[in-house]
Amino acid sequence: MSLHTLPCSMATFRRILANFPDNLSLAFAYGSAVYLQAGPNGGRKNVMLDFVFSVDDPVTWHSKNLQKNRNHYSCLRLFGPNVIAKVQNNYGAGIYYNAMIKCDGKLIKYGVISTDTLIQDLLNWDTLYVAGRLQKPVRFVSFSENSLLRTALDRNLKSAVTAAFLMLPESCSEEDLFVQIAGLSYSGDFRMLMGEEKKKVVNIVKPNIPHFRELYCSILRSDPQVVYKENQGRLEIDKSPEGQFTQLMTLPKTLQQEISYLMGTPGKNRDVEETLLQVAHDPDCGNVVRQGLSGIVRPSSVMQSTKGLLTAGLRKSVIYSSMKLQKMYTGWSKQKS
Repeated sequence: MSLHTLPCSMATFRRILANFPDNLSLAFAYGSAVYLQAGPNGGRKNVMLDFVFSVDDPVTWHSKNLQKNRNHYSCLRLFGPNVIAKVQNNYGAGIYYNAMIKCDGKLIKYGVISTDTLIQDLLNWDTLYVAGRLQKPVRFVSFSENSLLRTALDRNLKSAVTAAFLMLPESCSEEDLFVQIAGLSYSGDFRMLMGEEKKKVVNIVKPNIPHFRELYCSILRSDPQVVYKENQGRLEIDKSPEGQFTQLMTLPKTLQQEISYLMGTPGKNRDVEETLLQVAHDPDCGNVVRQGLSGIVRPSSVMQSTKGLLTAGLRKSVIYSSMKLQKMYTGWSKQKS
């Protein structure tokens, strides 16, 4: 097989989806239970399946889901769908997770996000929480005819390529690019220090280069900022100040604002374009972009993980965290042996 996926079939995903209310604008499965990962933890059995459901009306969807799957929720179920939707929308990354759920013979975790919130994250990188997951290969299980969402998904991929270009050298390999893209949403994520393997990003990319190529090949072919030597798997990126300025000007709005904040001079107000022009001429441009990404990811990852204590409940949170730490320890001990 040229494309490596794990044994879960689309039929399995759809059977699981049948246990939830309809009217999803988007549903996708992602993570190590869907795509093979390299490293000591690769190939583990009985890994939890991760899903994200995008819904147009969170209150209505949670109301229906409480009727069908009330036991999925923590004690927040006692406060009803309006409170659940407020917790989802107003805290962390705008997504509400129910974790460690037995469904159709599988252990799953699913997050619910409003379609509007998802579109804004894809376009602007407000948190990069779900947008970051969609920069890596996922399995789409359900997809409505929402042209705004489809456009935002495409824009997110193009933005990922542009941000990666700014942090890469002039000449690099496809794998270098894909590792940089896969790492965008981990920049500044505290979980990389606590519950995730240090080589997680490389382990995601190495077995899945054909999947990454599927996602990004057409973008690379048409991008005037790069010479894509497809047969050699090599790229030559425009690293001139003019090229970098063009790239910086097409970055998502929130990242531009973070970069502008980092470069701001106390007592001097400059517009974003002027600041980005300065960064384009800075030999340290890539590090500035990386710091800007950290400024987005760090607070959203901390807040979302804190919110998980409330949405999952204390018992599940302790068990889930223990599983993460055990995974990290297993990877560490195998590398040492």
